[in-house]
Amino acid sequence: MADRQPIALIVDDEPDICNLISMTLHRMNVRSDIAMSVGEARRQLEQKRYDFCLTDMKLPDGTGLQIVEHIQDLPADRLLPVAVITAHGNMDTAIAALKLGAFDFVSKPVNLERLRNLVQLALRLNEARYVEQQEFPTLLQGQSPAIQELRKQIEKVARSDAPALIFGEAGSGKELAARCIHQHGPRAQQPFVPVYCASLTSEQLEAALFGSESEPGFIQRAHGGTLFLDEVASLPPDIQVKLLRVIQEKRYFSEIDAARTDLDIRILSASKQPLANAVREGRFRSDLYYSINVIELHAPPLRKRLEDIPLLVRDMLRRVSTTKKGAAPKAAPDAISALQAYALPGNLRELENILERAVTLCERNTLHAADLLIPATQPTRPSETGEPSAYSNNNELEQPVMTPLPESKQSTYPGQFATSDYSSLDDFLQTIEREAIETTLNETDWNRTAAAEKLGISFRSLRYRLKKLGLESE
Repeated sequence: MADRQPIALIVDDEPDICNLISMTLHRMNVRSDIAMSVGEARRQLEQKRYDFCLTDMKLPDGTGLQIVEHIQDLPADRLLPVAVITAHGNMDTAIAALKLGAFDFVSKPVNLERLRNLVQLALRLNEARYVEQQEFPTLLQGQSPAIQELRKQIEKVARSDAPALIFGEAGSGKELAARCIHQHGPRAQQPFVPVYCASLTSEQLEAALFGSESEPGFIQRAHGGTLFLDEVASLPPDIQVKLLRVIQEKRYFSEIDAARTDLDIRILSASKQPLANAVREGRFRSDLYYSINVIELHAPPLRKRLEDIPLLVRDMLRRVSTTKKGAAPKAAPDAISALQAYALPGNLRELENILERAVTLCERNTLHAADLLIPATQPTRPSETGEPSAYSNNNELEQPVMTPLPESKQSTYPGQFATSDYSSLDDFLQTIEREAIETTLNETDWNRTAAAEKLGISFRSLRYRLKKLGLESE
């Protein structure tokens, strides 16, 4: 794409606007075609490949929303970024376009600096389609339907620049999802600036977001990149007003030089409580809610990801044991079953804490259920308190009964191989070998000669196995 001159389709029935946009694009080395109606735009989109489209909302034979919808229905290899031109202050129309798939909007009268930023973003979005997709972090991998759906949502949302709101329980990976959206999108090389709203007082939060005479705020630091507002529901009312103004005007008032400057950021937010309830209760502005909740994602709790727990455990054990010598600890099947039977109200964060504690306290390299020190009393879940779930469009999630997994007759004997518990057959066999050697060494007080004799192998063979399994320090 870098070897050819990009080309844009401008859809507007006002010649002055078309000329202004065409001249601006020409100075940016971007060619442009002009269509003055919905019908003409559709014909040109069918006949020619464009790098992006910029359409007015009011057209003689329809609206810009029809063009946005038409572009979303194109084959995957012909999809292109589309932005809309709206009347000044018409946020409802802009939000409607973003929900349909537009990546951004610009208001009339068209600000040229804002237009140039939009064009640069459109070109980066188009280039991103040809770049090999990045891997998701392990904590967002797995085969459960819930996490597969989240990954699909992240990939789709990353191709847009619309504000997105991520709902999820504490520790479910909301910030991780936000970082993935940023890293998979056209702003990946720009800053990702997180703001933890619930941990700051009103005065601290205002200074952190908007800065002071001596120091720029997080909003200004995020220019060109992504601003992530964690626990956005805790924003005080006066800060909600100021943030809404920034979002609507896409301009920032600098306390340092007392000037308003254009702002180019994407806003991602997260909340563990339904913002719709806060709006109904008057604690959150409805206009701000609709401005940041253009696209909604749901980070699933671990009780909806039971089949992913073996994978998550393996990854976490590798990470929490990086300071230890030898091979990473392993979790025995009974430990996996115990974790799947526990509600894990703290989700990913609690799972990591449980494993880190077990690795610290356990003297063996294989963790069993008793080593996890899981609380005997199951925590109360939302369905038991009579409160509706916050994470599925205000419909209560079906809550699984958290009892130990049933064991089949075949699984009552030791040495049962289950693909959900082990990454491969070699992993399974090494786990059995490690447990046998560890048990024998403990029985012989780590007398290797006696252990080798008891295991029926030579001392040299035992030393080889100890090194292979990481049970002997180099």
